[in-house]
Amino acid sequence: MSHPILAVCLDCGDTLVDEGTEIKNYLEETQTADLIPGAAQMVRDLKARGYPLALVADGPTATFRNVLTHYQLYDLFDAFAISAELGTEKPDARMFRHALDQLGIAESDYGRVVMVGNHLGRDVKGANGVGIISVWLNWSPRRHKIPVDDTEIPQHTILTPAELIPLLERIEADGRA
Repeated sequence: MSHPILAVCLDCGDTLVDEGTEIKNYLEETQTADLIPGAAQMVRDLKARGYPLALVADGPTATFRNVLTHYQLYDLFDAFAISAELGTEKPDARMFRHALDQLGIAESDYGRVVMVGNHLGRDVKGANGVGIISVWLNWSPRRHKIPVDDTEIPQHTILTPAELIPLLERIEADGRA
């Protein structure tokens, strides 16, 4: 299945996983956590529609394996850019480029990729900085909600994971990807 949007990058904490429910070990690796309502279905629906998926997330690798494997989501991802493995965090462009390199997406096509995240200063700023379509999931009360500057202004905003696929359909129908 071919789409104008070539891939969807997803953050994890407060984008898929409710950070307020995390139980961590002494290494600060999340052992268990609840998902945000609708997050699992969103990931499964994206995959079923043929979108390549990349996890672009800050934290220990075990956090993502533990939680996403528990919900049978980990294996749905085609690429991973995890800060503990790369030695840097978002908004560093290397996080996004690493994921897109794994997916075989050329820099000239970055404008046909979507990044969904909850953090204006990391997810949105990083996506904007490399030319990826930024989608802010304004769900969590744990992060600032007002951009500190123009680099943190999202191109699109959703309030729940269920709103992502209709947004992607609109972006594709409008020819913006």
